[in-house]
Amino acid sequence: MTAPEALTVRPRKALIASWVGAVVTMVLFTVIAAVLRNSPTGVFFRLADQIAMLVIGAFVAGGVLLLARPRVRADGEGIEVRNILVTRYVPWSDVVAVTFPDQAPWARLELPDDEYLSVLAIQAVDGARAVAAIRRVRALHAAARAG
Repeated sequence: MTAPEALTVRPRKALIASWVGAVVTMVLFTVIAAVLRNSPTGVFFRLADQIAMLVIGAFVAGGVLLLARPRVRADGEGIEVRNILVTRYVPWSDVVAVTFPDQAPWARLELPDDEYLSVLAIQAVDGARAVAAIRRVRALHAAARAG
């Protein structure tokens, strides 16, 4: 019996929503910066204020793009889970089960001692794509446990 191929999974809808959100944020802050000097608010805005608005917009857009980071890489040895800020590698020998609890927004890895690791890359909103991904991850887990 041959082991299933290695896989990489990223969430589709979260990725699209993140990029759209970041672009909309930058457009919004650019428009605000452009009209800042011309609005009759009684406050005098300078070029530095406009540049500051663009910088703030870039930081906010960057924060929105953090939602595009989740990824899973799995092979016969283990699984690497990259969530929004933290990346963690777990060998299959430390994974008790790969689950997708009812009504849960994403999958998770059940670890020893009642711990678990959320897998944000496999999200319920991705529908059939998430089902296929969880099946492939479970197949890799089963192959590693059997071998």
